[in-house]
Amino acid sequence: MNVYLRTHVAAAPAEVWEGFTRELFLALAPPFPPFKLLRFDGCRRGDEVHLELGAGPLRQRWTSLITDHGITADGTYYFVDEGDQLPAPLRYWQHRHLLQPAPGGGTYIVEDLEYRSGSPLLDRLLWPAVWAQFARRRPIYRRWFGLPAAE
Repeated sequence: MNVYLRTHVAAAPAEVWEGFTRELFLALAPPFPPFKLLRFDGCRRGDEVHLELGAGPLRQRWTSLITDHGITADGTYYFVDEGDQLPAPLRYWQHRHLLQPAPGGGTYIVEDLEYRSGSPLLDRLLWPAVWAQFARRRPIYRRWFGLPAAE
């Protein structure tokens, strides 16, 4: 399944790229399930992010590897994280982060992700929750990087 969200912010792509820090990662964390950040290297190829989700006997690990990052010819900054160790029921996770220059100024922060559980039915049932987890990032991005002048 795919989820695609785009948020316009006031800051330029280079400033947004520099702002993708451990502190922003923690600010973006959803309220549920409970999680603990075990490791955050950054957003460059070769970096890793390790989480522990849940509590008690229901704890599960999530390890993502940053498999690519760069800047395209049009000035879009990007990085890609891929699930290496995923919590059940996920079997595949790829999340592309694009920081595109917006025509009127600022940046479009694009969340482009693909996930699979191994069951197309379960993938569809999970979609609203996955979408909601990422849609809640929009006001956080705007607090960190500013509201665009016009949308």
